Parts: sequence; C-alpha cells; structure tokens
Amino acid sequence: MSKRISFNELRRIKDMLPHGSMAQIAKELNTDPDTVRNFFGGQNFKDGNCVGFHIEPGPDGGIVELDDTAFLDAAMRILKERE
Repeated sequence: MSKRISFNELRRIKDMLPHGSMAQIAKELNTDPDTVRNFFGGQNFKDGNCVGFHIEPGPDGGIVELDDTAFLDAAMRILKERE
C-alpha cells in the first residue's frame, strides 16, 4: 500500500525514535539498518539498499510517495509503545 507524507515529517518521526530503533526495525523486517536509515532520508547506498520511495519537490521538504509503508509502520508502532 502506498502513502504520501512530507519529507520533513518523515525526518521528524525518525528523530523521535529511541536509540537502537533502526537496528530493531531492520531485524524485524530482515534487512540492513542502513536500508532503514535510507528510508528515513539517509544516503548510505554502500552498505544499505535503495528503498521504495519517490520525492516530489514541494513545501515542507517535498512530498514522499512511499511504495511500501512497512518501515514507517514499524517506526510508528515503536513510538506508540513508548507512550
């Protein structure tokens, strides 16, 4: 399922995650932590893979079209568990 979110909102979610969340999400989704970081705007393609999103220029850092929300869903679950 795809989803649209602003790039800055995606970064705000990443910044709210507790230490170790990238590794936790990577383990849950059987991928590399750098791939998770790339999902949240990182640029490490040496160790991590590309992720399925596309950025369209616009306000608030542009609009990100997510092809798959699994990384975002895991991050939101972690944030909800912290409440």
